[in-house]
Amino acid sequence: MSGSQGNLGALRVLLLENIHPSAHEMFRAAGCEVEALSGALGEEALREKLRGVHILGIRSKTRVTASALSEANDLLALGCFCIGTNQVDLGVANARGVPVFNAPFSNTRSVAELIIAEVVMLARQLGDRIREMHTGEWKKVATGSVEVRGKTLGIVGYGHIGSQVGVLAEAMGMRVVFYDVATRLPMGNNRPLESLEALLEQSDFVTLHVPETPQTRGMMGPSELAKMKNGASLLNASRGTVVDIEALGQILREGKLGGAAVDVFPEEPEANGRGFVTALQNAPNVILTPHIGGSTAEAQASIGREVATSLIRYLDFGSTVGAVNFPQIELGRSVGTHRVINVHRNVPGVLRDINRIVSDLDANIHAQVLGTDANIGYLIMDLEKDVSEAVRQAMSALPTSIRTRTTY
Repeated sequence: MSGSQGNLGALRVLLLENIHPSAHEMFRAAGCEVEALSGALGEEALREKLRGVHILGIRSKTRVTASALSEANDLLALGCFCIGTNQVDLGVANARGVPVFNAPFSNTRSVAELIIAEVVMLARQLGDRIREMHTGEWKKVATGSVEVRGKTLGIVGYGHIGSQVGVLAEAMGMRVVFYDVATRLPMGNNRPLESLEALLEQSDFVTLHVPETPQTRGMMGPSELAKMKNGASLLNASRGTVVDIEALGQILREGKLGGAAVDVFPEEPEANGRGFVTALQNAPNVILTPHIGGSTAEAQASIGREVATSLIRYLDFGSTVGAVNFPQIELGRSVGTHRVINVHRNVPGVLRDINRIVSDLDANIHAQVLGTDANIGYLIMDLEKDVSEAVRQAMSALPTSIRTRTTY
């Protein structure tokens, strides 16, 4: 592995927020120097800490802003050891030549299992019964308790998690419908619907599995909640901004809905402790959990391996497959060569200048691939070993170059 100034030896990796040891082990096995901190860092502390760091790993609490990245001159890549990447200023990272990777697959099963468990709990009002027993109240009732078999589960967002929820729900005898803005292949007998409104009107349970975007922010507001079936339940383990919490609390207390299970909130504490407040507290048949949808030993270990694998492949080979803010390219390694990796501003004349460098140095290109987006170009080039360093230095000197490095 090497950076913009040639072979750097052991690259420095900073892992925040108790990232699973599976990632630590992989980075150390790859020859990296690893520093791990248990908590998140604020903007100023992160900016200071990033000096001299080549790889940053975070979870959901650390905010990687433009200011935090402003002096991260050695940062090669960033890993979000979770599904979401909205805590990172992806545009600024892109402009600085820093690809951002995440873990879109690894906690799928854990979240899906929690949703299925909560569907059963809501159907049987178990949250209320458990709380009553802990306070000494014996309340054996059947009113309002139902089986989930034969009921309709509506899934909003039929991606990795949503489709897994559908498979599990169907295995329990539920009828499954889903709505997604993109065309999705149905699993089993899961059936797509043409609109969110149609799904809300049909479903006994509605579960949300959408990313945080301007389109999904507040997508379950007063009017949408009012369209749900009387007595239906809402589950949200996606993003806290998707549901109007105040409106949900009101409609639950009015008796329009039968229950809710919420794992994510618009504002969440930075650390564990007392003092959390939400409008859903003490509402009837409501299950509240502290953003633990993917918090299982299996999911965290898998996330650690998934993101670390992506980052190490980027360091070793320049592969950006899976990056959320970069052109996605990969090139098989040519035997007996050095690989020059260049990120540049996507403006006219860059390839002309690079080709002139290669020609002037009599360099023999064994293989190369270029990917672009609106702002940057990303080039991987395999060259003869004796000219790779000279090519790298010349590329680095181009005014259009953002970052150039060599891997051996």
